[in-house]
Amino acid sequence: MRTYLVTGGAGFIGSNYIHYMFEKYGDTIRIINVDKLTYAGNLENLRSIEDRENYTFVKADICDTDVINEIFEENDIDRVVHFAAESHVDRSIKNPEVFVKTNVLGTLVMLNAAKAAWELEGGTFKEDKKFLHVSTDEVYGSLENEGEYFYETTPYNPHSPYSASKASADMLVKAYMDTYKFPANITNCSNNYGPYQFPEKLIPLIINNALQGKKLPVYGDGKNVRDWLYVEDHAKGIDMVQEKGKLFETYNIGGHNEKRNIEIIYIILDTLQEMLPDTDSRKKLISRDLITYVEDRKGHDRRYAIAPGKIKEEVGWEPDTMFTEGIKLTIKWFFEHEDWMRNVTSGEYKKYYEDMYK
Repeated sequence: MRTYLVTGGAGFIGSNYIHYMFEKYGDTIRIINVDKLTYAGNLENLRSIEDRENYTFVKADICDTDVINEIFEENDIDRVVHFAAESHVDRSIKNPEVFVKTNVLGTLVMLNAAKAAWELEGGTFKEDKKFLHVSTDEVYGSLENEGEYFYETTPYNPHSPYSASKASADMLVKAYMDTYKFPANITNCSNNYGPYQFPEKLIPLIINNALQGKKLPVYGDGKNVRDWLYVEDHAKGIDMVQEKGKLFETYNIGGHNEKRNIEIIYIILDTLQEMLPDTDSRKKLISRDLITYVEDRKGHDRRYAIAPGKIKEEVGWEPDTMFTEGIKLTIKWFFEHEDWMRNVTSGEYKKYYEDMYK
């Protein structure tokens, strides 16, 4: 039985990946999920699988060298899928130190632990061991012109403390691959959306606020462009890179769904109106009049767009879910999980939201 060590598996993308893997492989794999359970880590995301005999949760910080080493010593880890990271740009602007510690030093701890467990005498590594570092397209900076795309060869040009910390982590992984021939891959993905996404991110934030008739904050002129990827498609891409990708390579995972932020908001409002029955009182609350432009984010990149040609050619992956379908699936999920949304938007989140978008 192959054993996967997933870091950050209680977060948005990590939990979706774990669900995907169990749906695909069932009892033929084992997953150990390590998560610190910060504000964005939520064990409710994994309630349906928590009793599986082939699933183990460990509450730990990836910066804790002793704990991470112990996990490798007590388990024969075959695959590492490293999601764990502080990931919100706004929070990185306020507290960059937290991002450097988790995203850079935490990645270093993971690399060292895997290297120590997998390395043989002579500097070679055990067969069929792989480390996958999950990163972001934000490391590439901003595209200014229509028709330009991020490629795996695009020079790094991060503009926020978040993207700088992820770029630093990427460079560490690259250094381990080059220096030690450490068996790893890096994936850089576009903006994810879908179930279990914490509502500081654009899509769940707009869904949640619109259903309550609250203002919909939009940075700057709302014309910043992002490439949107349904989270299950991302999970599939990660699995395929680990199974079919060439070692030491980087793969960009993009959704072919480029849209301006304001366009995303219009689509969400129209889709909510379409999906809500006339008898639902919330339908009357939903209006474009709720859109409120706020001061632009510091260092706000204008446009991201990924060219996923390499992963399609070498791995055979391409997105299955176009945005019009994915947004309906996402809204449907939030309709069916209103308790989840209420729980994650209580307490500290309310204070953070008021401070950020006042």
